[in-house]
Amino acid sequence: MKKYNIAIVGATGLVGQEIIKILEARSFPAGNVYPYSSGRSAGSRAFINHNEVVVRAVTPESFRQVDIALFAAGAEVSLYYSPIAKASGALVIDSGTAFRMYREVPLIVPEVNAQDIKNHNGIIASPNSATIQLVTALYPLHKVNPIKRIIMATYESVSGSGAAAMNELTTQTKAVLEGRNVIPHIYHHQIAFNVFPEIDVFLDDGYTREEWKIIEETRKILHTEEIAISVTCVRAPVYIGYSEAVNIEFTSPMSPDEAKNILSMARGIKVLDDPSVSLYPQPWPAAGSNDIFVGRIRKDVSHPNGLVMWIVTDNLRKGGALNSIQIAEEMINNGWL
Repeated sequence: MKKYNIAIVGATGLVGQEIIKILEARSFPAGNVYPYSSGRSAGSRAFINHNEVVVRAVTPESFRQVDIALFAAGAEVSLYYSPIAKASGALVIDSGTAFRMYREVPLIVPEVNAQDIKNHNGIIASPNSATIQLVTALYPLHKVNPIKRIIMATYESVSGSGAAAMNELTTQTKAVLEGRNVIPHIYHHQIAFNVFPEIDVFLDDGYTREEWKIIEETRKILHTEEIAISVTCVRAPVYIGYSEAVNIEFTSPMSPDEAKNILSMARGIKVLDDPSVSLYPQPWPAAGSNDIFVGRIRKDVSHPNGLVMWIVTDNLRKGGALNSIQIAEEMINNGWL
């Protein structure tokens, strides 16, 4: 089997570290793997295939021997280096925000719209973590019974803000338990023992940019502008895992049992739904898993065509690293690379 040289830009970040783990766990046909950072982490060490490797600062020359460039860095880094990587002959798969809404850049969740990969022009985008789990869970239902409206709330872990936010949750939790004052640094408010409905900046319409991302990305991936979507995004004192409470209005009625049957056969989905024994998805046990978990599937008593469900996944794995790797796997398996 052909081996592909891989560059990981942002290799020292949370998603970059997951990319390294998953490449090895899935026996990805990788040749040389080159870990890069945007500069501040250059010189640190990464373990790749049980070997210690020095993480180097990314430069325009970093992509000369690279077949696939996996970007897990900030938008500024991606916007600058992705065109350079593309010009060097590498396929760029970017898990950040830089290219998601570019019309000419496919926005891909392989379980949903893998065929869109063929339309790439050297750069492919991976969606927001919350969008990935939403569309993966809803697409199998949407194919059977088109969705007209989605009302949802997300409960997003601090790992979505990076390692510093995870450290702050630990520090604040200790301080609260010891009766000491908490001074927030990463967020505007204390995150320990608290939730707040603010992720990213507020826009003029009162929604946050995170909420806007989910709305627009969902429509782009599903190829429809007709679905009405409203989202409230909440930061929760959880280390890893995004949870979503979702109300769906279909074109016609759908029973909970029908939805469970469809989802139980869907790729990448695991149904955990038995209220009699308190079985439903939770972020703590979902951490470290590649699956998207769905439960609490029930009728929406406010609408005859509605269902309600609870969706959970590890935002660093399927919501970040794994989705990018699956895109590369689709390219390889279909001969598109």
